[in-house]
Amino acid sequence: MLQALGARIRLQREKRGLKQNDIAHALQISPQAVSKWERGENAPDIILLVPLAKLLGVSVDWLLGSYVTKDLDVFEATVLVSGVQGARHKSEQLAPKNFAAWINAYCFQITEAVLRYDGIPIKYHGPGILCFFSGANHGERAIRAALHAREIAAEKVKVGIASGEVFLGSIGHPDYKRPDVIGEPVSIALLAADWAAEHTTSGILCTAGTLEFTSEQGRPQLPVGKPTNTALPGIKHAVNMVEIG
Repeated sequence: MLQALGARIRLQREKRGLKQNDIAHALQISPQAVSKWERGENAPDIILLVPLAKLLGVSVDWLLGSYVTKDLDVFEATVLVSGVQGARHKSEQLAPKNFAAWINAYCFQITEAVLRYDGIPIKYHGPGILCFFSGANHGERAIRAALHAREIAAEKVKVGIASGEVFLGSIGHPDYKRPDVIGEPVSIALLAADWAAEHTTSGILCTAGTLEFTSEQGRPQLPVGKPTNTALPGIKHAVNMVEIG
């Protein structure tokens, strides 16, 4: 039975383009635990079955072998979108090959900051990165990742952070589809990053709601500004945003 459970976990994880480390980061457990599940040496704790099922886009019944087809791939998370201020100007200065090398160097730095706080990188677009954080205190971890990224990056960053329900799934042609996250938090984070570049000194902006997903100990220590209702283009309602840093 454990071997069959492990095989289902591995099959669905690979189907969604996720690594064992991604599962571990999202559930706030060790990669070794995930590896043991997939080898059939151990089973997830009962309290992890629901978040694991949501991450894999299946039901708990499916995980346990009942093969219920209803997917549960919508869950609460914090989305972080990061880019570089002045990237377009940089692209005009550098030859395409050199610009690609510059992008890779920046993406390496930002990805390391995200991984340090157990975020899951989803995709890159030029020097931009889209990732999400789930599990305990996912809002706080996203904010700390943004602050660390600003600290270590050689370029001036722009970061948008938003929390809420997201869908995690594979998007695109069956032969080329890749994992992606979709939902209003993604749209808000994308727009907030650009807004932060133009209207803040820190370059980091997050929704006030993100602060709800921080620990009681961490909240007073975060360098958070005053909430301000912000009109983001394309979002019909005002968004309560705070500057970080």
